[in-house]
Amino acid sequence: MADDPPLADPASADSALADRPALADADAVLFDLDGTLVEYERSPGRLLGLAFESAGVAPFFDVSEYFDRFEDHLAPGVSIAEGRANCFAAIADDSGLDPERGRAVAEAFREERDQSRVECLPGATAALDALAADHALGVVTNGPPEMQATKLEAAGLAHRFETVVFAGHDAAAKPDPEPFEVALSELGIEPDRAVHVGDSLSSDVAGAHAAGLRSVWVSAEENRTANPDPVPDSSVSSLTEWAYSGD
Repeated sequence: MADDPPLADPASADSALADRPALADADAVLFDLDGTLVEYERSPGRLLGLAFESAGVAPFFDVSEYFDRFEDHLAPGVSIAEGRANCFAAIADDSGLDPERGRAVAEAFREERDQSRVECLPGATAALDALAADHALGVVTNGPPEMQATKLEAAGLAHRFETVVFAGHDAAAKPDPEPFEVALSELGIEPDRAVHVGDSLSSDVAGAHAAGLRSVWVSAEENRTANPDPVPDSSVSSLTEWAYSGD
């Protein structure tokens, strides 16, 4: 698994984090998991190509179309795998193909996806190291417990958090405020003393604000939008920036 370089001066990094406005007076920091702390070793595009090959189906869409349409097929009680299957079936139907071809590709995608093949994103362990001494830490992640817990273990992060809420299972899925409220209740921290860090405006930033937490949006420069909606309290290009810079 990828690891972060050791901090040359952990105390100075901790001070830099504390200087950030979003962390002022914060006693707890909650994190999203996928795309914030960890990522898969194999990209979704690579996995989609393998799924087409495994299913014996000629490619009829690319990963950008999958991303554009996936959330349209999510709803309360619908698993990620079911949503993906419905998404791929709809794309097949729109392409004049049998929807079952799309479902076959989705099943192959599910079989190819190994939840243990994840690695920490740059800056993740450094940020956690810098925060741990003075903050309660937790995870609020959308996804099944068995899937998300496997990722935390594989990335070596499971022991770092005092609470992990599997939104959509332990509570309603983000952006509903309930999973944030559950996490803070377990930590004994009030919302106005907490910050949530995540890469999704619609799930992480919106959910944090609905629950009364401050937000830090993690978004690479190339993915930034000039007018984010909702507007986060703070934004960084990566956790490396957050851990090593006081700007």
